[in-house]
Amino acid sequence: MEISSMNNEKPSNFFTNKLLWLKSLPEKLIAKVVEIAKQFEKIGKDDPRRVIHSLKVGLALTLVSLFYYFQPLYNSFGVSAMWAIMTVVVVFEFSVGATLGKGLNRGMATLLAGALGVGAHYLASATGKVVEPILLGLFVFLQAFASTFIRFFPQVKARYDYGMLIFILTFCLVSISGFRGDGIVDMAHKRLSTILIGASVCVIVSIFVCPVWAGEDLHKLVIQNMEKLGKFLEGFGDEILKSSEIEESKDAKKSLVEYKSVLDSKNTEEALANFARWEPGHGQFKYRHPWKQYLKIGGLVRQCACRIDALNGYINSEIKAPEEIKGMIKETSMKMSIECGKALKELSQAVRKMNLPLSADEHVTNAKKSAKILNSQLKSGTKWEEINLLEVIPVAAIASILTDIVICVEEIGRGVNELASLAHFKRKNKEIINTKAVVEKMEGNNINIEGATTQGSRKVHVCSSNDHVVVTINEKNMKL
Repeated sequence: MEISSMNNEKPSNFFTNKLLWLKSLPEKLIAKVVEIAKQFEKIGKDDPRRVIHSLKVGLALTLVSLFYYFQPLYNSFGVSAMWAIMTVVVVFEFSVGATLGKGLNRGMATLLAGALGVGAHYLASATGKVVEPILLGLFVFLQAFASTFIRFFPQVKARYDYGMLIFILTFCLVSISGFRGDGIVDMAHKRLSTILIGASVCVIVSIFVCPVWAGEDLHKLVIQNMEKLGKFLEGFGDEILKSSEIEESKDAKKSLVEYKSVLDSKNTEEALANFARWEPGHGQFKYRHPWKQYLKIGGLVRQCACRIDALNGYINSEIKAPEEIKGMIKETSMKMSIECGKALKELSQAVRKMNLPLSADEHVTNAKKSAKILNSQLKSGTKWEEINLLEVIPVAAIASILTDIVICVEEIGRGVNELASLAHFKRKNKEIINTKAVVEKMEGNNINIEGATTQGSRKVHVCSSNDHVVVTINEKNMKL
């Protein structure tokens, strides 16, 4: 009796669970739809350009679909018009540079592989029906081997990998398909034409409809990374070696952890730099803008971020140093951190406005002076044999890391100066030169100076053994 009752309960429980699941299904579907809608909203708000890009892809596909909708166009290309649609799907990318790169890769690879495929077909067909398949197979093998091996070259992998892939595919399709059918030249012509049409539509829509420039994104990314490090160092200067309220200090530093995103920016920077090389001149960025220099600066910024990450680790260490040592280096360490932060912010602003980064040198100089003072304090300020080594390690490590950060900031400044020289950054319009300071410095270096004043401006002729420089200074707005 017990067994039979249990068997009766199982089907009833099964049907009850299914009934409850069916009743809750509408609520689950509604919740899922709401969740997806929130994801759509979040993605759109994070970067509104994604919405515009989606509309641009739809526009490009609609335009190339006209080859199927209108009978005259369809009669000209036939089923080959589908290659134009496929080209739009695979070529249209988020940025102009990526779209141009893929479009040119696909067009040039199709043209070259189509021509070689037709040539291989006619060369093989001239040898007779027996040798023709053997020779075609040999051609396919040789080009596949050579093309695949070339794809391993770093320069080719970075810029032409997609083109090499299309080259292999097109050569095989053209040369092999001609063995079983006629009209190979007409097929190659139609395919090349439709691919060029599809790629052209992608490029035109990408450039003329709300363009997204990879070079501009790279420019902004490097600036943002420098600003994040500058913000951390400037704000963190007040937190260095606090003697109390550790939990409060940790809460205050939560807003400063943005620097961690800099550590993972290498792949993004390299991809943007690769795409930017395909782009024509636009805005402030002329043709052949020194995009490689941005990669150099980005690498230096990441090195600085690594040291900041190590500094953050020591700051949060539970090992406490004696108050005597903390007080000895606290002021100097704070000044080093704040000056480095100001220097990075000045450098980022100079790159943003494409001006010469002259004001950052002063902050770097101040940070280097503080680093020398800190080193001398650590060498002569305390009797280390009377202090527990474990208690001293965090303080010594912080001092060493701060010194390395100063060196990194100086290297970043040099990288930005190189970029300013290569990209021909302009001098600030409102820059004021102190004539007295300039003259005193020149006289101190034994440089002859000849002064001549005309209509509120003074021309200073600087003569040395090697150079003759004329500096024109506006004296109306200066305070000596």
